[in-house]
Amino acid sequence: MRAVALYGTLGSLVLSALVAAPAGSADPLTAEARGVEAAARRAAADSIAFGRCPDVESLPPSVQCGTVRVPLDYAHPTGRQIDLTVSRTKARGKPAERQGALVFNPGGPGASSMYFPMVAGMPDWKRVAGAYDLIGYSPRGVARSAPLSCQDPGDFTKAPTQSPTYPSDTYKKERIAQAKAYAQGCARNAGEALRFYTSINNARDLDVLRAALGEPKLTFMGASYGTYFGAVYATLFPSHIRRMVFDSAVNPAPRQIWYRNNLDQSLAFERRWEDFRIWVAKHDDVYHLGETADEVLESYEKVRAGLTREPAGGTVGPAQLQAAVLKAGYYDDYWASRATALSEYLKGNAKPLIQQAAPRPESARDDENGNAVYTAVECNDAVWPRDFATWDRDNSELAKVAPFETWDNAWMNLPCAYWPAPQQKPVDVRAEKGALPPTLILAAERDAATPYPGALELQRRLPGSVLITEKKAGTHGIAGGPNACVNGYVEDYLLNGRTPVRRAACAPHREPNPVSLDERTALRPGHVPPTL
Repeated sequence: MRAVALYGTLGSLVLSALVAAPAGSADPLTAEARGVEAAARRAAADSIAFGRCPDVESLPPSVQCGTVRVPLDYAHPTGRQIDLTVSRTKARGKPAERQGALVFNPGGPGASSMYFPMVAGMPDWKRVAGAYDLIGYSPRGVARSAPLSCQDPGDFTKAPTQSPTYPSDTYKKERIAQAKAYAQGCARNAGEALRFYTSINNARDLDVLRAALGEPKLTFMGASYGTYFGAVYATLFPSHIRRMVFDSAVNPAPRQIWYRNNLDQSLAFERRWEDFRIWVAKHDDVYHLGETADEVLESYEKVRAGLTREPAGGTVGPAQLQAAVLKAGYYDDYWASRATALSEYLKGNAKPLIQQAAPRPESARDDENGNAVYTAVECNDAVWPRDFATWDRDNSELAKVAPFETWDNAWMNLPCAYWPAPQQKPVDVRAEKGALPPTLILAAERDAATPYPGALELQRRLPGSVLITEKKAGTHGIAGGPNACVNGYVEDYLLNGRTPVRRAACAPHREPNPVSLDERTALRPGHVPPTL
């Protein structure tokens, strides 16, 4: 392994480079900062013993797997340890062409990138895969990385369930009780460990992973939530960054984390929901759901009403319909299949809708685990409103103009109002001028999950960063997607370190084919609905 070879050849000189204290951090002498340094020193010496992947990962033989050990609590680096699973494909080019390791995180919180090395076989990634080891991993709490659970997976995926656009007082009381029970379940299952699932610890873990890979400086691509803890990493460890891509940037302003970001997200999804309906109306000759966006909405409401009366297949109710159609707000790859399902249902054929929206028992454990980590990280990261009256006021007002996703988003996050673990002050993401190498920010102008103002805010806080905008488009996670212009900027940056001066724009990618049901997002790096 590279870290072992380097350490054996160059001794403490290289090892100290791998674990140097983070220059420019607010307080490099804190117990946690010393803990990161100690853990990174250990990881650099031990390296990662890559080998055959366990069958549970369902990865091809071309991908190798290993683990890196990190402290649960960086203030006590010799205390309880957890193992994070890591995956890799080695750079496929000539040895002289190798530039190091490229680490990817797809967001969530709660998503794993263990699949990421598989993109090495895709044409758009050929040159990057020739220059870099492609590294995926499961962050703390995710999958086999000391998995977190807050409730029985069968209860989490229970269906059918309701999803009222304008909930009654009785329904609100039911959801409050569920949120309290969920928060208590997290505390009961995780115990004292619950408070250590945070974005700042995810950033610290990333630095330990960097050291374990034998990399003096980190090359990293984060999508969605991955941009947020990537930005936290840039704040804590600016001197440890080689290149960094922020794909679909979260607004990192402390006042936004996380309550206001979720309100902004719900508003943005209303616009994206309209984009979908306009496209469906444009192709009324195919779907027969209406010739205007309003007529398509009427058709959608007919489907909701039908599922309220009689769930499709006994498992698809209004909430399952909402979750399935929400994916169309993330990726226009889903537009054709979702429009087809709605159209077929109104013709009396519920099979496509059942196939797309019914819960899958085989994924229940992973779904519950992802939601548990999402909840723990977001609830721990910031102080949330503790009285439901605030949530009720803000979401009731927002639902008047953005009814599509507002209340479902609120219910997903409501456990944070009753969170039993300490809630911390958000990290003030920023860097001094000249402290960072050029970094690349990617954003679609109509992205709903991470609205475009977040990219502008991130660029303002990271001097020297460059913003690439896909105009008039709304797909979430645009690197490696259908836009050749975006992909060209990413490849030139990763391979050559070149960027535009400050900002550049790409024309939107082509609209979906209305008769194609090909959902091509399966191996796209940023494919992580339904969270951030």
